[in-house]
This record gives sequence, C-alpha cells and structure tokens, in this order.
Amino acid sequence: MNPIKRQALLAAPLLALGLLAATLGSALAEATMTTRISFLLYCDVYEMGPNDDDRGGMSRINGVIAAERGARKNLLVVHGGDTISPSLMSGLDKGESMIDLINTEPPDLFVPGNHEFDFGTEVFLKRMAEATFPVLAANMTMADGSPVKGVAPNKVFEFDGVKVGVIGLTAEDNAVRSSPGPDLAFQSSLDTAVREVAAMRAKGIDLVVLLVHERREIDRQLIDASGADIILSGDDHDLLVAYNGKVAFAEAMQDGFYMTAVDVTVTVTETEKGRKLRWWPDFRILDTVTAPIDIATEAKIAGYSEVLSKELDVPIGKTETELDSRNAAVRGGEAAIGNLYADAIRAETGAEVAILNGGGLRANRLYPAGTEITRRDVLAELPFGNLTFVLAITGADLQAALEQGFAKAENLTGGFPQVSGMTVKADLTRPAGERVVAVEIAGSPLDPAREYLLATNDFLARGGDGYTALKKATIRIGDVNAKLIANHVMSYIRGKETVAPTVEGRILVGRGAAPK
Repeated sequence: MNPIKRQALLAAPLLALGLLAATLGSALAEATMTTRISFLLYCDVYEMGPNDDDRGGMSRINGVIAAERGARKNLLVVHGGDTISPSLMSGLDKGESMIDLINTEPPDLFVPGNHEFDFGTEVFLKRMAEATFPVLAANMTMADGSPVKGVAPNKVFEFDGVKVGVIGLTAEDNAVRSSPGPDLAFQSSLDTAVREVAAMRAKGIDLVVLLVHERREIDRQLIDASGADIILSGDDHDLLVAYNGKVAFAEAMQDGFYMTAVDVTVTVTETEKGRKLRWWPDFRILDTVTAPIDIATEAKIAGYSEVLSKELDVPIGKTETELDSRNAAVRGGEAAIGNLYADAIRAETGAEVAILNGGGLRANRLYPAGTEITRRDVLAELPFGNLTFVLAITGADLQAALEQGFAKAENLTGGFPQVSGMTVKADLTRPAGERVVAVEIAGSPLDPAREYLLATNDFLARGGDGYTALKKATIRIGDVNAKLIANHVMSYIRGKETVAPTVEGRILVGRGAAPK
C-alpha cells in the first residue's frame, strides 16, 4: 500500500475523535439551563372578610396561596406588611386574630409595615413571636443598634441551582407614621438596600429581591439606585406592576382585593469564561373575587365575626347625606365624613378648632344617604384607639401645623388635614412649608400671636404624620383625662340622632393661582 494513503487511513479515525471531543467540549462549555421562579405578593390586609363585592379577605387570600402552591414548583409567597392594625378586631385583640389567620396558610416571608407598630414595641414583638413565618427588616434595629429578636435582615433560597436572595425593608419613617416608641430605630431604606444588595452580589446571589413596605417615593429611589433585580412592595394601597428592562416592580392592592404574581424565567449558561444569567418577568394580576375559599380560614373568621357582632352591631344614628371614607376622598380634599368627625371632637371638648388626619379614617367605604351608623362603623373608621387631646396653641404654630399637613398633599398621604372651626386655603404648586395661603377661624383671619384651643388626636399631638409643630403646644387635656375619639364621635352622633354633613368649603386646594 502506498505509504501516503496508509497514513491518511490511520489519521481519519483520530480526526473524527478530535472533532467529537471538540463538539463535546463546546457543549460542555456552553451548558444551558432554564427554570421558572414565581413570587406571589399580597400586602396591607386590614380586614378579615371580603368587601361588599365579595373580593379580598383572608379566606380568599389563603385560598389563592394554597392553589398557587399546588400549581407551581418554585414559589415564594411574600407579605408586604401592614396587618396587625388597623381593623375592627385589632381594637379588641391588638392583631392576634390576624396573625392567627395568616398562620393558617403562612407566607414564606413577611416584612413589617408601619401599622405593625401601632400598639408599641412590646405588642409588635409579641405578634411576631406568634408568627409561623420568617420576618425580614434589614433597616430596623433596637435603639442601641443590636438586632431585633425574631427579625432577620435577609434570607437566601435556591431553586434548581439559581440562588435568590430576599432583603426586607420596613418603612424608614415608622417613628413618624406609627407608634413604635423609643426602643426601635429605623434606617434609610435606600442606604440599607445599596449595602445589602452589594453584599449579596459579592456572595454570588443570582437574583436579588427587595421585599419592601415603603411609600412610592422611596420605591422609585430603590428602583433607580438600589441595584436589586426585583422589588415587591406594600404601603400605597394600589395595584402596580412595572419593568424598565432592568428592574421588575410589583405592588398588590390592599385587603387582598388583587394579589400580584411575578413569574420569572431564568436562563443560566455555563461557559468557559464563567456563568451567565438572563431573566425575564411575566406579571399576573389575580382578582380574588373568583378565588377559592380556604375552609379553615373561613371557619376562624366566622368565630371572630360572631364576637365582633355582639359588641358592635348597635345603631347610634343615621346620616341623611352620603359619607365617603375612601382613600382618595379623605386624603385628597375636604370630606364630609372628615367634617363630621372633626366637628364631633370639637363639640365634645369645647375646643375652638379641630384637626384630624385623613389617614386616621380607615374603613375605606361609601355610606349612602340614609345609612344607619353603628358602633362598628365608627370603630372601623377609628381602629387605632386614639385619644382626643386638647392643645393650647399659638396661631403661628397652628399655621405651621397646617403647612405640615399639606406638605405632601399631592401624594394622597395620610397627613392630609380634615378640619373643624376653620377655613383653609392652600396652593399645592408652592413649595412645602409655603402652601397655606389663608386661614380663617370663626370668620376672622388667623392671628399668629393669639392662643387657640385645638382638638386633635394623640398621634398628631405627638408629632405623628409630620405634625411636629403640634409638639410645641401646651397640653390641656392629655393622656390622664382624655377620652377615645371613637367615644366622642359616637356620643356626638347619638346626641343628634340624625347627621347631614357635606363638603362646604372648609378646605380649598388650588394648583396654581390662590384657590377661590
């Protein structure tokens, strides 16, 4: 045989083996795996049962959770905070019933909301100790900087080789919006997030998730600058999903009316140069009006409701006009129900003027004209157990307090003032602190030097919702001899038998020229 031909025949198998090895090597160098990870979010759940449209409530929430867990392999159920308060039952048991209902189908993670602190640190710690679910809050410590018992900063999960890190962030202004007392400290959500996200990246975490209870303003900061991949938020009481090509964001509506699912498809490619990860979010909005009902939860709710009915379903009067306590009404302008409640505390205490924060009215409902008002209705609107304080305050400090009430009014914040005994004109296009155009009391312009008697709630009197100017006033009726606001409102309505409050021009809000 020709030597050259013989060498070619011998080389052919070696060449084939080489090509096969190269092919296998290339395949190994670019091994690709795809998995799907789902996040189910609910938040801001105050009511045990559904609304008038049979939407929301804990039995439907837990029904959705059970169904999702049965249908999805890789699922994280997360609660975005606000649940032990305010509700009718929380006025009796300080949130114990809500933790019981959540424990029936517990989330995988929970971040405290501002309302977790409404009854103080001791109650917060007790409720969290009763929880059968992990609690996360990286930006919360004890006042001395030590960790809070039972609260972790983050938690890491692994799904099909994909590492998911979740960081909890509670509201940085809890001390203003709630009543945690001096034992707890809260740090900047953004600063904490930047630090915690960087630490997770350094540990090789593939997807970094922020579970947040924050105002939308802070949410936007976190989207822009935290470095996280996914942000799941509570607090704003609305439904929102967004994706900017880099960060996915979701918030669910309050009371479980809607729950939000983010299904993330993750593709991991292993190459000779390292690990490459790509992901894409799909959003699902779950309307709970069609959700299955969790039987165990429903049975518990029935028991709690029976206790409530015996205590609360007692008529105290009737309204001849429509009352609207929905968020947009009480946080966005003068509201008839705000006038009624502010009139009640002014009349019952003999004060000259009154201020209540719109966010203190919580039932989020419409009362048609002709509705009989019950104890339940009043306590649903005023579930915090606040006291009526009477303050002696200068006109200058009163105007400063009103400025603080309008400081973020365009964002429908809870500090929006509902007033009695005065007329206030404000221009929201002006800078915060310069928005109050005019104030009249009893038909005369406010006198900065004169002292007025102001009725308000103890939360505002202590500087809550940003009303720090009220802390300068002298307390005439305070903790020792103050009565519950709810009792004052019930007494006022019972005494009149029929009420007919309207929007009458007490608060005139403009967006440009001074309001007329």
